[in-house]
Amino acid sequence: MARVSQAHLDARRRQILDGAALCFARNGFHATSMQDVLKEVDLSAGAVYRYFSGKDELIGAIVAEVLGQVREAFEEAARSTPPPPPDRLVASVLGRVLAAKESLTVDGRPAFPGLVVQVWAETIRNEELSALLREGYGAVRGAWARIVGEYQDAGMMRADVPPEQVARTMMAAAMGFIAQQAMFGPAPADDLAAGLRALMSMGDDTGTR
Repeated sequence: MARVSQAHLDARRRQILDGAALCFARNGFHATSMQDVLKEVDLSAGAVYRYFSGKDELIGAIVAEVLGQVREAFEEAARSTPPPPPDRLVASVLGRVLAAKESLTVDGRPAFPGLVVQVWAETIRNEELSALLREGYGAVRGAWARIVGEYQDAGMMRADVPPEQVARTMMAAAMGFIAQQAMFGPAPADDLAAGLRALMSMGDDTGTR
């Protein structure tokens, strides 16, 4: 038998992941069956189960991939000395991730933000997915905290706030922006950058005037 190339295997896995993500975005996790996924990707059960044991593993793979993309983007930024300012950094990372998923649409609308919100909701009942998300977000938060340390060392940010607290706040801003897109429709990541830039411009003495 002819050996199947790694490129072919990677392309098939990509096809399955993209098809499953579209099914989940369109109908939700619970209303989507493996049969729906098979129909979407136009493959046999054997071909799909060669890569994924079932729906939960597909969901986990999609989540792990997105978290990996976010972490890589922040770690890449952390290698700059100093890193880009927070407003530019968050907009750059969000824009990169959203652009990578722009082909995921339902009825002509971006479906990725809604899929992310579904994942967050699913962690309430799915302990394995919750553990995966905690681990992934922990890695992202660690990358952010290192970047905050770089800001503080460069004198770009006040040094009396623990980097972990700043990292959590910046992540909350990014997550909230994704949730808003899921509920109210798409908006450019530059909107978030502009808002953060305005907040960052407020001096410590603003409230005392």
